[in-house]
Amino acid sequence: MPDTSLEKLQPGLARRLIALIAVGFLALIAAGVATAWVQSRNADNAEWVEHTLNLQTRLGAFASFNERAETARRGVLLGGGPLFRQRMQEAADNAAATLGAIESETRDNPAQQQRVRELRQLLARQQVYRDPTMLEGARAVRAGKLENDPAVLLIRRVRQVSEEMANTERALLATRQDSQARSQNVFYIILTVAGLLLILVATLTLTLMLRYTRDLAASRIELRRLNQGLEAMVDERTSELLRANAEIQRFAYIVSHDLRSPLVNVMGFTAELDAARNTVSAFLETLEEATPQLISEPVRLAVREDLPEAIGFIRTSTQKMDRLINAILKLSREGRRTLAVEPIDLNALTQNIFDTLQSRVNDAGAELRAEPLPRIDSDRLAVEQILSNLIENALKYLQPGRPGLIRVRGHQERERVVIEVIDNGRGVDPRDHERIFDLFRRSGMQDQPGEGIGLAHVRALAYRLGGLIEVRSELDRGATFRLSLPRILNLGGE
Repeated sequence: MPDTSLEKLQPGLARRLIALIAVGFLALIAAGVATAWVQSRNADNAEWVEHTLNLQTRLGAFASFNERAETARRGVLLGGGPLFRQRMQEAADNAAATLGAIESETRDNPAQQQRVRELRQLLARQQVYRDPTMLEGARAVRAGKLENDPAVLLIRRVRQVSEEMANTERALLATRQDSQARSQNVFYIILTVAGLLLILVATLTLTLMLRYTRDLAASRIELRRLNQGLEAMVDERTSELLRANAEIQRFAYIVSHDLRSPLVNVMGFTAELDAARNTVSAFLETLEEATPQLISEPVRLAVREDLPEAIGFIRTSTQKMDRLINAILKLSREGRRTLAVEPIDLNALTQNIFDTLQSRVNDAGAELRAEPLPRIDSDRLAVEQILSNLIENALKYLQPGRPGLIRVRGHQERERVVIEVIDNGRGVDPRDHERIFDLFRRSGMQDQPGEGIGLAHVRALAYRLGGLIEVRSELDRGATFRLSLPRILNLGGE
């Protein structure tokens, strides 16, 4: 297989793509942050620009009202009637009101506030010269002497201060417009950089995908070439495995069958030894009654204690060996049994198992509960044996003092069916999760009868059905046995 195989390409490609996508997202985030920042700055600048323009407008209005008031005052001095007096007072009032608005809008600028206070003082002094008494006393002043009127000096100062304020606002307006322009330029720069990054990311991503596509095509060509002889190799290997498995099954059957003959002899002679011991024991009792001095203590111990103990040990060992041989024969027969595929209603099958075990369940004070199970096409006997073993195992190893609950549930995962047998019993130490499936191996406290065959049988049956079985458990937290089987068993390899 070339170095550009799919397995070697995927990890590196995934890392590169993730890195590029991360860069693209960062660019988008940066653009979004920049947009929000610029909009915030623009909003602030726009508010300040509007504030400055409004202030400039009010300064112009103030100057205009003050000029009108002075013009009307001169009209009064030159002999004008009540109309001039009215216009003078209206203009003076408007100027004072406008100055109040200017004072409110320049609270953030101490220099402008100082000028506003000076303008207010100037307006107060101008008001003195607009008093009717002062005006009547000044009617003799002629037009040629108006420039010497003290009020003229005041209006000039008002113009000067107003112009200073206007110049200050114009400078602030220019500064804020420059700041707005700089913010806009920064925004455009960030957008440009983000756009270039996105273009770069898109280009690199496209380049990687094109390269990956080319390498994938090359890998597929190589894979097709290798697969041309793979099926034949698999068929040949499968045939070898089937032959080896059949040979192992035959060997196990022959060995276990041949072991039974000497075992039966041992068990028979053990029975004869026990009968002989009984005869000797009876004779010993008779002799002991007649002539007790002839029987020594070692003889008495040998006949009444040592021989029964030895015979009992031999009988127990041979019985255990007989059970183990029977188990091997059972496994061998199951391995050689022809499977028959048929539709199975797992709900009905589970209920049948529950009904069979109901008496033991009642004695244990436990509860069996089944959830809806999917249908499956498989070997009925094998599936029933698997579930029976798992449920019986859960019932056998319930935790004393805890109300037992055994649940069976299942679901379909694509073309497979998963069945779980869950209990709240003793649990299994995680270190023994694989060990409990070995033949003649058990886990935990050995206070229940058994030879360590059931779960080994379950796994062997599961393998024959094309399935897998595993356990998830901790000590004192119950156990979950998870069986995965094909939804439809294919016997093409049988």
